[in-house]
Amino acid sequence: MDAKLYKLVEKRRRLLAKLAKLEHLLHGSFVERFSTCSRENCRCHLGEKHGPRAYVVVYRDGRQRQVYVPQAQLGAVTKALKQDAQAQDLLRQISDCNLALMQAGVLDESFRDEVGEAS
Repeated sequence: MDAKLYKLVEKRRRLLAKLAKLEHLLHGSFVERFSTCSRENCRCHLGEKHGPRAYVVVYRDGRQRQVYVPQAQLGAVTKALKQDAQAQDLLRQISDCNLALMQAGVLDESFRDEVGEAS
């Protein structure tokens, strides 16, 4: 087997292992916004809005949804969103490996057996 192809498969294996460790990842966008409440005499109706309040914007079932982030979870959410960025980079690298394997004509299951990967 070609050493270059073997290195690609090993790189892909390492990248997949890194991806598996990103267990807290959160796919979405972070936003902060101010709001007004329903109390008529509240200061928020005079320009002093409530907030900022933190939200994670996610897409589900073709729709955008804003999910409130409690203050105690801000640090965890920030780390989780960073893990999402790491995951996106890892997926790009894995895809690059697979494209190179495809171009070499060895992206099929028979190649897996050659390098000793579990099926």
